[in-house]
Order: sequence, then C-alpha cells, then structure tokens
Amino acid sequence: MRNILALILTTGVASPALAASGPFFSMSNTNFVVLLGFLLFVGILLYAKVPSLLGGQLDNRATGIQSDLDEARALREEAQTLLASYERKHKEVQEQADRIVAAARLDASAAADQAKADLETSIARRLAAAEDQITSAQAAAVKDVRDQAISIAIAAADQVIAKQMTAAEANKLIDAAITDVDAKLH
Repeated sequence: MRNILALILTTGVASPALAASGPFFSMSNTNFVVLLGFLLFVGILLYAKVPSLLGGQLDNRATGIQSDLDEARALREEAQTLLASYERKHKEVQEQADRIVAAARLDASAAADQAKADLETSIARRLAAAEDQITSAQAAAVKDVRDQAISIAIAAADQVIAKQMTAAEANKLIDAAITDVDAKLH
C-alpha cells in the first residue's frame, strides 16, 4: 500500500512539469487528457441521469420543506385562532365581570335609596305621631284652660251674684271674662 501511494505521489509530482508538452490534441498532452476525462465524466453523469436524480432529490427536499412550511403556517394560523378565541373569551369574561360589578353597584345604590326612603317614611310617621301627640296635648290644654275659664267664670259669676250686681254690670263682667279667656288661649 505504501508503494502504491509513493508511486502515485511521485507520478503526481512529476506530471505537472510535463503537463504542457506536445500538441494540444495529442494523448501525450495532459491538458487534453484531463479535458477528455472531464468530458467523459460529464457524459457518464448525463447518461446515468444524475442531474435529473439530483434535481428530483432537490425537488423532493424542496417539497418536504414546503410541506413543513405549510404545516408550520397552518399551526401558526391555528395558534392565532386559538389566541384570538382565548382573547375573545377573556374579553367576554371581563365584560361579564364589569356587568356584574355594575349590577352590584346598581343594587347597592337601589338598596341605599330604599333605606333612605324607609328612613324618611319612618321619620315622617314619627313626626306625624309627635304632631298627633302635640295636637292631643294642645287639645287637652285648651280643654283644661276652658274648664278653668268656666270655673273662674262661675266663681266670678258667683261673686257678682253674691254682691247683687245689676244686670248691666254683670254683662260687662262676663264679656270681659270671655275676652280674657280668649286672650289667654291664643
């Protein structure tokens, strides 16, 4: 194996010095031999349909990459759809929470208004009861004052009769007593 490798190396090292000797279209010209070898290699590749095989493999790879890209695009669109769905659901839940809070505020406001109305009604009832008590107390006081006025008038009449007053004088005293009682009541 070493001998073959050494032979190839010595031939390869010596041949560049001899490469351009002789006419171009001769088998002793290495440039022509390399050209023929290259053309023969390209011919074999074309005969074996290597370019179409390579093209087919590249097309298959491109198709695979395109399908991967399409699948990735579809997954991305699906993810965007899911994201939009979740965002929509989040928005709906947020709106529902806002509606619940607004309804709770309205209910609290209505309850506060109802409590105010109940308090005002209670105060109005208590005021009416107090006014009724004042009216009845005032009526009782007026009755007491009238009763006293009647008692005083009777006592005054008794005294007048006791002194044997004249009728004109008695009428004057009764009118004065009535005016006096009227002034005391109002």
